[in-house]
Amino acid sequence: MAGHSKWANIKHRKGRQDAARSNLFAKLCRAIEAAARQGGGDPAANAVLSTAIDKAKSASVPKDNIERAIKRGTGELVGERLDTVVYEGYAPGGVALLVQALTDNRNRAASDIRSAFTRNGGNLGEPGSVAYLFDQKGYLLVEGDEDEIWSIALESGAEDVRPSGDQFEVITDPADFRGVKEAFSDTDLVVQTAEVTQLPSSTIILDRSGASKVLRLVDTLDDLADVQGVYGNFDIPDDYLASLTS
Repeated sequence: MAGHSKWANIKHRKGRQDAARSNLFAKLCRAIEAAARQGGGDPAANAVLSTAIDKAKSASVPKDNIERAIKRGTGELVGERLDTVVYEGYAPGGVALLVQALTDNRNRAASDIRSAFTRNGGNLGEPGSVAYLFDQKGYLLVEGDEDEIWSIALESGAEDVRPSGDQFEVITDPADFRGVKEAFSDTDLVVQTAEVTQLPSSTIILDRSGASKVLRLVDTLDDLADVQGVYGNFDIPDDYLASLTS
């Protein structure tokens, strides 16, 4: 799982440095709208919506934009029809990628995503070709005292705690994610990442060249307006990670 924490760190830093803010804001608001449409507009009762709102706030999306997105999702305001679509494929080196999209045009999304794979040495697969390699889980990346992290995780219903360098990965069932997250937010521990995500059952260790090729494809996919998330089963070399996050 160490590969996932490294990728979480890259996404955390990349998100903070994202220059295309209007594109980022639009993506985050789409995620809020879709979550509200699926599970209701109350974040206290909708963990996916709560997470989407937190991500939007951390990216400085204005409060009015967030509220309008929730209202579009619940039908209080007219919004575009958005379909949730999952694409599966392979990056260079046989790395499995799961791509989640929210789109108002399935044909455009499929064409753009297929083109991104092809132009970056990957290939788009058939439904089911890689999904079995991933499990939906709540995921927190926490810094602090190991004993305290273990104690809070167990008391709040987490499934597992795994060391990853000087940090700890806290894994939960998606239904328990909100409660575990709130338990950690009430402490002085530093929560670097908190999200409901797709965790790989195993990872492929990449060399520096392989990591560069895979991340080029992931970045290309991530930049597409319809793409909400890209998940992969790869592990990144520490030296290459340092050059990306320095």
